[in-house]
Amino acid sequence: MMAVILQVDFPSNGPFGAEMATAYRELAASINQEPGLIWKIWTEISDTQQAGGIYLFDTKHHAEQYLQMHTARLQSFGIDKIHGKIFDINTELSVLNQAAFLASSR
Repeated sequence: MMAVILQVDFPSNGPFGAEMATAYRELAASINQEPGLIWKIWTEISDTQQAGGIYLFDTKHHAEQYLQMHTARLQSFGIDKIHGKIFDINTELSVLNQAAFLASSR
């Protein structure tokens, strides 16, 4: 497995916290169906009006596909200034720092 991390952030007027969890529950469930997704961590900074996520995908190809689709979806909601980066993972060091999910892929 050549897993990669996708990091996405963008300006957001909210909702945040518990309201976000309620408002986006259905969206969160649908993201689980995306090809190659292993997990997602939802991120938010209400003080500076930012939201986004950290995703683990099984391949760079799947991360690129998702980023393209997600960027288009956000733009359709009128959101711009979307930042997305795909990072390779240093598995050896990550496993030393408790990334146990990667140990089984070696």
